[in-house]
Amino acid sequence: MHTAPTPAATIVVPAFNVAATLAETVNSLRGQSWRDFEIVIVDDGSTDDTAALAEALRAADPRIRLIRQPNRGLAGARNTGIAAARGRHVGFCDSDDLWAPGKLAAHMAHLDENPMVGLSYSGSAMIDSVSRTMRAAQKPRLNGIDAAHVFRRNPVGNGSAAVIRRAALDAIAWRPAHETERDWVFDETFRQSEDIECWLRLALTTDWDLAGVPGLLTCYRIARGGLSAATDRQFEAWERMVAKLTPLAPDFFARHAPAARAYQLRYLARRAISDADGPRARRLLRAMRHASMRPYYEEPLKSCVTHVAAHIIDRPAGRALRAIARV
Repeated sequence: MHTAPTPAATIVVPAFNVAATLAETVNSLRGQSWRDFEIVIVDDGSTDDTAALAEALRAADPRIRLIRQPNRGLAGARNTGIAAARGRHVGFCDSDDLWAPGKLAAHMAHLDENPMVGLSYSGSAMIDSVSRTMRAAQKPRLNGIDAAHVFRRNPVGNGSAAVIRRAALDAIAWRPAHETERDWVFDETFRQSEDIECWLRLALTTDWDLAGVPGLLTCYRIARGGLSAATDRQFEAWERMVAKLTPLAPDFFARHAPAARAYQLRYLARRAISDADGPRARRLLRAMRHASMRPYYEEPLKSCVTHVAAHIIDRPAGRALRAIARV
């Protein structure tokens, strides 16, 4: 019996009701300059045409595999993809985001040339609902990353930016008592903040390094409308992440949590500004200042622009600042 060769890399694509964007996402992955990879699409209980579209994509390219499961959420879909992955490195691309053609090649070289790097990431360009590049971008610090950097500023940025060494995934995997199918790497009890919880747990509990490669190699989609409505839930999830991980390193969290909380509140304020929700942005900034003034000392320009935008966003002149204060 002929056995297909094991690919060097696996790209996991969680998919839930994304018929509108899945083909564009997968085609960006199929166009990678590094050719030795597989794509694992995990249909997470979709009720639209996602499964049929994924099946058509699979039929068109033997590198694509499709797994269908009842809905388990984004973290659960990623865990299923990790369990099925055959590559020595595993990347993630959410099903409305895109990868630049050279992204996988850059990460494969980075990981293969730096044996202590467990998680490789890149910067991200922001795209809108019709895939137009926006003015804002995530341009993170790339080197000298420790757990404090991950906690405060999350240089990985988003779930479609990371390519992770299989050994690093194995180092943080566990199996809850009720789980009968596969290990967890991402915590499936989280529906938000599951990314930062995973990255920070990796930084706190293992010797693997986190480091980035130059360039905006991920295209991260920002859906306009309704952003600020989710900020309270997102902050609650972030606080639950802190509560969960604090027993692992109590001194670390006692030292760094106030500043990290302030940065998280500033981030959420900028999300509210993007949605023109001035009252919510101002409330979040008040909470930020109460938590810590470190963002004003460490990043005065960004913090002051956020402050000004939050106070004039309800006025006509404030519309011009919305692009500046976007994530």
